[in-house]
Amino acid sequence: MGGFFGITSNKSCLADVFFGVDYHSHLGTRRGGLAAYDPEIGLQRKIHNIENAPFRTKFERIFSEMSGIAAIGCISDTDPQPLLLRSHHGPYAICSVGIINNSDELINSYLSNSGCHFDAMTGGKVNSTELVAALIDRKEDIIDGIKFAQQSIEGTASILILTNDGSIIAARDRMGRLPVQIGKNENGRAVSFESFAYQKLGFEDEYELGPGEIVKISPDSLDLLSPPGNEKRICSFLWSYYGYPTSTYEGVNVEAMRYRNGALMAENDEKSGKDLDDIDYVGGVPDSGTPHAIGYANKSGKHFARAFIKYTPTWSRSFMPPDQADRDRIAKMKQIPVLDLIKGKNLLFVDDSIVRGTQLRETVEFLYENGAKSVHMRSACPPIMYGCKYLNFSRATSDMELIARRVIVELEGEAGFDHIDEYSDGSTERGKALRKTICEKFHFDSLEFQSLEGVVKAIGLDPCELCTYCWNGKE
Repeated sequence: MGGFFGITSNKSCLADVFFGVDYHSHLGTRRGGLAAYDPEIGLQRKIHNIENAPFRTKFERIFSEMSGIAAIGCISDTDPQPLLLRSHHGPYAICSVGIINNSDELINSYLSNSGCHFDAMTGGKVNSTELVAALIDRKEDIIDGIKFAQQSIEGTASILILTNDGSIIAARDRMGRLPVQIGKNENGRAVSFESFAYQKLGFEDEYELGPGEIVKISPDSLDLLSPPGNEKRICSFLWSYYGYPTSTYEGVNVEAMRYRNGALMAENDEKSGKDLDDIDYVGGVPDSGTPHAIGYANKSGKHFARAFIKYTPTWSRSFMPPDQADRDRIAKMKQIPVLDLIKGKNLLFVDDSIVRGTQLRETVEFLYENGAKSVHMRSACPPIMYGCKYLNFSRATSDMELIARRVIVELEGEAGFDHIDEYSDGSTERGKALRKTICEKFHFDSLEFQSLEGVVKAIGLDPCELCTYCWNGKE
């Protein structure tokens, strides 16, 4: 994934942009960058690798290196950005968030028609944001160029452009899968993936872009450059997993949705007659599973407890190391048990999702090693059946890395993929078989997934406005 932030102001704003970008650190772990515009210096840029250190430590000297009354920045899980470019549109800085699935096709088409070249990275890969810029530059007008890029890209691309006059052009991706939000204060305007980032800096909500909408912001104005489209498919996983608890998208707060979602799961267990009378504590698999668990505990009347705590002062993100074995080791090392809440206890945990299941297996083994009597598991979303092709939020490179897919193949081979709806539904024979098999693999005493209908109800938006591809494969 990734996230971006920018400010255009009538006074120096680099410090605010520094903090605003840092507030997007939960969305990426590979690269961080800032670009600024100063009337005397012009455009400037700095990019750092943040795989082994947080954004703020790599940019703590930025105030002696850069200055500006307008700036944009990006946390990226993919390529280095923002980029500084000079084209027939003039000099500008650009960053983007999303994924381009047809990059090879677009690169080959561009090279065959333009006679130009790209700055290649290791292995010949082209920076995805440079590709976005190349598509924009195919058109004489920058707005037509942005629309051309979004129409050409198979995937998703939200874009920020810092121009050479200190204004910012913001474009939400064509289907509105990711948020782009505008804030305003007495000195100027901010644009952000996460609205809480500018709210903490004294900006008030002014506007949320619609799907495919393009606007230009300056300290004194918010100008519509291209109206929003009619179709929206905002990512449901924003609320289930990678959205920050204080975030609000389309008027729906993440933390509040997770409480509702947990309560609905508790209702489902009660209606289906699950015998959970002996459960001592309900807990979340930290961190994003915790609010779902609070909602479950509040509704069920079971005591909420944190049976283990993540030690985060040194390793704040379990997936920071590039190697999977190292990530698993760090995840295990971070788990510190509260023995009084584990030994001899019947525990029910809620996780935000079950993707590959690797770390969850380690968590359950850890609980039994520390004396748990039984471990029941609930997933706050349906079984993930399809790798996301619209956003870069998962490291999975194949659908067969998904635990649900692997179990289906074990049960009846690839022919089982014709019955994915049944496997997702816990009331069917196939659905029961999938849950039983995962329980046996991970030593759960019981397992259930939230239904797709439950997730949609917890979010509260019209189902046709939500992207649920990873669960049901519907675009």
